[in-house]
Amino acid sequence: MTSENPVSRAAETTPKSGLRSTWEKAAPGWAKWEGEFSAGLSAATDALIDMAAIRPGMRVLDLACGAGNQTIQTARRVGPSGSVVACDISATMLDHVRQNAAAANLKNIETLESAAEDLDERLPPFDAAISRLGLMLFPSPGRALKALQHVLKPDARFAALVFTTPESNPFMARSMAVLLRRAGKSPPKPGQPGLFALGGKGILEGLMRDSGLVQIQTKLVTASLNLPSASHASEMMREAFGAYRAVVADLSDTEKLKAWNEVYECHKQFEGVDGFRAQFDFIIGAGAKAA
Repeated sequence: MTSENPVSRAAETTPKSGLRSTWEKAAPGWAKWEGEFSAGLSAATDALIDMAAIRPGMRVLDLACGAGNQTIQTARRVGPSGSVVACDISATMLDHVRQNAAAANLKNIETLESAAEDLDERLPPFDAAISRLGLMLFPSPGRALKALQHVLKPDARFAALVFTTPESNPFMARSMAVLLRRAGKSPPKPGQPGLFALGGKGILEGLMRDSGLVQIQTKLVTASLNLPSASHASEMMREAFGAYRAVVADLSDTEKLKAWNEVYECHKQFEGVDGFRAQFDFIIGAGAKAA
């Protein structure tokens, strides 16, 4: 579920409604494509759930849940005696979570519309929490982690999965570079939110430690994206990837078309006789709320 990062810019210079709008506009596309995007992420998501020490019967918070693929995976892990609260800034994303939960016949999923840093301290405390591909795009991940700890039980674990570095994620990085150049923008500066903001050596660990989390662990994992063709990949990115859409949001329709056509040309390098194949490189960081 990104010059200067457009997500960062929206967070810093416009009301929070501007940031919400970015993800509201991407929500229909993300809901359409999330299943295909997530198909190769099942093992990585299992590792994320494992590092949050999630077990049957737990009450779990899923931050920046998107359309809820990992929410459903977590709900199956906690079982009918447990529950998952899917939290997102986008109401439309949460509509899709509810639809997907119903389609999966899962009755242990609730939804919560909130930015991570605005979590209500009066919420019943959680046994664990996760965030898959959200933390690096938060306007202030440090504030979000401190707010999160107000709603976690002592010793409860939080785990986040984020991209590592541009060099290890060529499909994501090269596509973003094309759009940034077309939009006349620079990559995010150190400390600004962005796709690779937390992927460098020691950055995610340091963020968690500075927020007050303890017993911190990290793990590198990979995942794949397998699609019929490069055109499918480009359509997915154009429709579903909010951070990418935001980069070119201010361009004219003609300039947007040129930018996305160049992205498609970029994606052809990942296409072979078996279709489109790309790999993601992630790091999972996990820590516990101090007792």
